[in-house]
Amino acid sequence: MKNLGGLFNPSSPQMEALADLTYYTIAISVVILGIIVIAVAYIIIRFRKKTGEEGEPYQDFGSLKLEITWTLIPVAIVAVLFLLTCSTMRAVDPPPSADREPDIIIIGHQWWWEIIYPESGVITANEVHLPAGKTLLARLESIDVIHDFWVPELGRKIDLIPGHPNYMWIVAAEPGVYLGACAEFCGAQHANMRIRVIAQTEEEFSAWLTEQAKIPETPSTGIAAEGAKIFQEVACMNCHTIAGTPAAARVGPSLTYLATRDTIGAGVLTNTPDNIAKWLKNPAKYKPGSLMPNKKLTDEQVNAIVANLEAQDE
Repeated sequence: MKNLGGLFNPSSPQMEALADLTYYTIAISVVILGIIVIAVAYIIIRFRKKTGEEGEPYQDFGSLKLEITWTLIPVAIVAVLFLLTCSTMRAVDPPPSADREPDIIIIGHQWWWEIIYPESGVITANEVHLPAGKTLLARLESIDVIHDFWVPELGRKIDLIPGHPNYMWIVAAEPGVYLGACAEFCGAQHANMRIRVIAQTEEEFSAWLTEQAKIPETPSTGIAAEGAKIFQEVACMNCHTIAGTPAAARVGPSLTYLATRDTIGAGVLTNTPDNIAKWLKNPAKYKPGSLMPNKKLTDEQVNAIVANLEAQDE
């Protein structure tokens, strides 16, 4: 599991470039501070009032050389930082070709993430799967308010603005799980709008994408079949999608292959049958302000819906 290392653990070429720029800026700042401290200490000691001296010390009312020096040095420092910043910007955000279509579409909702793979038609939530070492173009959108996509180890923050898609390159150098979150205050559950980037080997990613693209079999008997019926009767289908069923709404996260995800509620709970049941019974208990209503389901109804959701992964 990767930690929120950011600058101290860059895991992509983009983040390495940003880390280098930060280190250069810090190094230049430390050198400047050192020079200032030494200069001030020298002036205090060199020009202190000595025993026996009377009156004011010699007053220097101007030096053209000194004026030029302390003007050119800051200009040179700013120019160096400007060039370093421009170089970093080109490394982090090289412009895509005009005909390049996005590999991934990331859409921010209050308070969860919708992930779309346009080529395969796969739609999932709160987890971005990608092949390690491969740079993908992501289009970022918002459905409601301004959000901010940020996975510290993989790159910079970037806003998701309603009606104004942004683009970014995303790559993870090595397989692993990289944790991120919304970095723009977006309402009551902003702090619980988390995201996981799961970098896999090329083979693992291809296998995952192939499985996710399949239409899950709809159970025809048993408690899982009863759960599918209840899912429609209590209007869950008005907000959620389950591929291969009449449920095709995108108000809430897609529940197709929900059981294959690591968490539910955008990272609020670990994904287990017990936790899915707890969430269904009272979403607001675990995510106050959640737009998912409490349907006042009975234990029998909850267990049946959980069985239906879990059956997709069998």
